[in-house]
Amino acid sequence: MPTPHATRPAMPLDPPAATIPTTPRHVPLAEQTRDGLVESIHYGSLIAVGPDGETLLEAGEPDAAFYPRSSLKPLQAVAMVRAGLKLPENLLALTAASHSGAAMHLDGAARILEMHGLDKSALENSTDLPYGTAEREAWLRAGGQPTQLAQNCSGKHASMAATCVINGWPVQGYLHPEHPLQVLVKDTITELTGEEAAAISTDGCGTPLFAHSLHGMARAYGRMAAADNTEAEGQVAHAMRAFPEMVAGEGRDVAAIMRTVPGLLAKDGFEGLQLIGLRNGTGIAIKISDGGDRARMPVTVRVLEELGLDGGQLATLASAPVLGGGHPVGVLRAANFLASN
Repeated sequence: MPTPHATRPAMPLDPPAATIPTTPRHVPLAEQTRDGLVESIHYGSLIAVGPDGETLLEAGEPDAAFYPRSSLKPLQAVAMVRAGLKLPENLLALTAASHSGAAMHLDGAARILEMHGLDKSALENSTDLPYGTAEREAWLRAGGQPTQLAQNCSGKHASMAATCVINGWPVQGYLHPEHPLQVLVKDTITELTGEEAAAISTDGCGTPLFAHSLHGMARAYGRMAAADNTEAEGQVAHAMRAFPEMVAGEGRDVAAIMRTVPGLLAKDGFEGLQLIGLRNGTGIAIKISDGGDRARMPVTVRVLEELGLDGGQLATLASAPVLGGGHPVGVLRAANFLASN
């Protein structure tokens, strides 16, 4: 006889109130117009921090904790360089990359492994198709399946495995939070951001993921962008600026903005993240609250303009036309977010 339904334990529909995170006080950062009306709004938070730590501008709640996702990769790369990782600059840039999955990216990740006596079996990241649209379509036409090497974090993972070899650490299990590599990464991120992690989770690729504030991440990118090549921070930043196509891929806005503005350091991240470092030590961190990717660049360009960079050279990145019947009828643009604070 079936157990009566009334005896089954009740399952809570919502977590206890004490575990519900506080929603950040985001503000409108970008808006899409169509024939004079605002059609869509993207909320978020941002901050720009000067080389002396002063706040230059902010909107929303930049001190709220969030997961920086792939914008942590340059900081993870700094930890690996400090641990003895030595690579050609193009491969060091790939270490900090969310690559598109072009042949140069996959070959580069494989080369990092080969240089350290490893092969793709050492990788512990998740499998995926190439991230770039053109690269993914070509991969599928050729009959390709999801692989660890094609996944956009494979450069980072190849270098993590290589760093283990260099230091005599176990390669197997390098993603475990208590592995010496991940302890070093956590300590390095804490140092560069100037704050302890507010929470720890797991990123999409399997790497430990540490929650920090936009304020802390902006500090870290400003420090990296201003560092010289005697420091690990400067070595990573220089490699990324020298090989922006390895950090992202051809046709990607992160590569385009580093080519457009000399000395600018840029890295995006899933869930609407954009991090920028300027040569003078200024750091910028932007989070689009809905995770939408399209709002990153209009907001980034507006912040750079507010900080005195030439908007003309960034104009092609600043906004995207909204089409109606194949003709422009509106625009995706930055909102007047500074007026909201």
